[in-house]
Amino acid sequence: MKPSAPPTRFPKNKVRILLLENVHQRAIDMFHQEGFYVETATALSKEELLDKLAGRNGHEAIHAIGVRSKTVLSAECFELAKRLLCVGCYCIGTDNHDLPKAEQCGIPIFNAPFANTRSVAELVITEIIALSRQLMDRSAECHRGGWYKARRFRDALQSPPPQVSKGCCEVRGKTLGIVGYGHVGSQVSVLAESLGMRVVYHDVIPKMALGNASQCGSMEEVLEQADYVTLHVPRLPSTKNLIGAAQLAAMKKGSYLINAARGEVVVVDDLAEALRSGHLAGAAADVFPSEPKKNGEELFESPLCGLPNVILTPHIGGSTEEAQAAIGVEVASAMIKCINTGVTYGAVNFPQVDIMPRVGTHRLINCHRNVPGVLMKVNTALSQAGCNIFAQQLTTSETVGYMVVDVDVFTSEECMTIIKSLGESIRSRILWAQ
Repeated sequence: MKPSAPPTRFPKNKVRILLLENVHQRAIDMFHQEGFYVETATALSKEELLDKLAGRNGHEAIHAIGVRSKTVLSAECFELAKRLLCVGCYCIGTDNHDLPKAEQCGIPIFNAPFANTRSVAELVITEIIALSRQLMDRSAECHRGGWYKARRFRDALQSPPPQVSKGCCEVRGKTLGIVGYGHVGSQVSVLAESLGMRVVYHDVIPKMALGNASQCGSMEEVLEQADYVTLHVPRLPSTKNLIGAAQLAAMKKGSYLINAARGEVVVVDDLAEALRSGHLAGAAADVFPSEPKKNGEELFESPLCGLPNVILTPHIGGSTEEAQAAIGVEVASAMIKCINTGVTYGAVNFPQVDIMPRVGTHRLINCHRNVPGVLMKVNTALSQAGCNIFAQQLTTSETVGYMVVDVDVFTSEECMTIIKSLGESIRSRILWAQ
């Protein structure tokens, strides 16, 4: 008589989830509903983070971590995190983490590429209108007790003269130039057209235009004809210092620049000079090359501080209740599927496998170095154990291979023991049917 299937080897309440930087409550609730142990913190020092990942100095090693934009997961983090199953980035950007090292260590990383798109797009449109009407400067004057509503001849004798209508305009009929026509850029395009703006854009990858937007053959074409330029590109070696003195000089005199992409995309000193000289009429920045690691006063410094008609915001593009709730659900769902079933669909750094678990089976999960002959060795091991395979999926990258196999419950442990012993294996685990 065959033995009955073994119980779940690792209790769910022993799965430790660490969520940092005020991840939305929706995500926390979802992990609790799964029965996982959840720990939250606003931020951790580098040493505290390493201790929790490695399970040292009195800490138990964590199995999954969720972060936002401030936490940096370095190669050292992934090397020490022997129990880490996955990482969730509760934002769009993942470029502050060592993605290749995570892949080499068998750790998929998930993000939320769509959830905060609308929030960022709305902020950009808000800033375009605010810059056009010099709203921030007028508001600051009122807060200081100033009241510059009417403009009369003798106002010109004042120093500085009050600026009310001069330099202010409607955005209707103006040209918006979008550099990077991805999820956010294309949404900005749609909203801008609804305001009556003409939209031109450039992307290194050909993208289908939405509405009446026109694609330009180069970024320079966009800069030359746009009254407003908004940047929506990722942080890559090719986008570092993308906008410097030469590009700013190519923009129309009296135009505006909005950066809600990455701080390193713009040479901030050159932007400040273009504003001081009067070549640009204003600018808005939500991201900066160097940003404070925590909230507080007197932590932020920038050459843009104190310049007129310049909107500075502390990286709040996606900071709306709707966006953060959607991000929480999207990323937590991906992490839970990865932990429970080994599915890696949507990972930004890892081979993607999406295979439905089969009731009455055990799932073998294996990440290995992508070298010739590994699949043959795995299948030989499964054959030697006499297991019955119900489903199998293997996907590879240049570096690693990731395989999910559903087998009968009676040979799964023997198969996993053999697979773990293979010299090419990086990480392996077994999931028992619930």
